[in-house]
Amino acid sequence: MIVKGVDKGNEFDFGRTSQDYARYRDIYPASMYEKLIRFGIGHESQRILDLGSGTAILPLNMATTGARFVATDISENQIALGRQLVAERGVDNIEFRVCPAENTGFPDNSFDAVTAVQCFPYFDAEKAAAEIRRVLKPRGLFCKIIMDWKPMEDDTIAEMEALVKQYNPSWSGCGFDKYRYTYPAWAEDRFEIDVIHSYDAELTFTREAWIGRIKSCRGIGASLPAKAIAAFEREYRAMLEQRPEQLTLKHQIHIEIYRSAKASP
Repeated sequence: MIVKGVDKGNEFDFGRTSQDYARYRDIYPASMYEKLIRFGIGHESQRILDLGSGTAILPLNMATTGARFVATDISENQIALGRQLVAERGVDNIEFRVCPAENTGFPDNSFDAVTAVQCFPYFDAEKAAAEIRRVLKPRGLFCKIIMDWKPMEDDTIAEMEALVKQYNPSWSGCGFDKYRYTYPAWAEDRFEIDVIHSYDAELTFTREAWIGRIKSCRGIGASLPAKAIAAFEREYRAMLEQRPEQLTLKHQIHIEIYRSAKASP
């Protein structure tokens, strides 16, 4: 995948990280899922389309709500690992499809809600927004979520970013400051704001889990050759020996929920 404005246009593929992704990227706190339910996402009667689902992290964490999910991704490897996790856990309310967010192939008015966690910046925003509006039922909900770490407030994160940049100078997934919301152009004439909610969260990782989380990120596992990934891991392991075994790291979570706009008379 190549996305304009991301990593100076260099190619990346999360399918290369699928094993680490399945093991180390289920990191969103329980508070986030609780908020989604409170905001209307994940109710028993709902059919929900999860775009850019990766290994079906959100559907697996919300499967007990009784909602029915369809997890989609452009990566066959990610979807294959998602299917495996669903089978291992005996979950029966998650379906899968390999497809792009901009052209899912589902009929009009198919879903009560659409979710996109940590992936919308990789989509063609205009085309994806049009597709989301098309597959949503009237007044359906689109939930867009981004979780950023906070390098400006956390030395462990700042140290990690500096090392990743040494191995991948083109990586642009760093340097996040406090989130500031602006109404996006892609929502014009398609969606009305339902909920805008941002909050801080401290996430706890073992050193091993944090290394796995960083290896699975775009700047390392999704883009670097195997030798560079191994060299990064060796160097980062040595650096983390100076840190506690349990790492508590600062993040910020941004939840945007839009309701499909009423049709023009």
